[in-house]
Amino acid sequence: MKINARRIEVFLEFLIFGVIMGVIEDIIAISFSTDIKITFETIWIVTLVAIPFAFIGEILVDRIDFIRLFKKSKK
Repeated sequence: MKINARRIEVFLEFLIFGVIMGVIEDIIAISFSTDIKITFETIWIVTLVAIPFAFIGEILVDRIDFIRLFKKSKK
């Protein structure tokens, strides 16, 4: 598989978007489920947790052709 600059750019865009959405999602969950104050330290820890999940999610989405799998399963 040839990796070009455009493919890396799209990967990084989705990775950054995934991290941002993961952080927002986790901050919302923390604020609804606990009484702690949201501080910079909390955001830092949530970001560190979100990065690997966004990376793994992006790798899976990038490698698996879900439309092809769906079409195969319908046959």
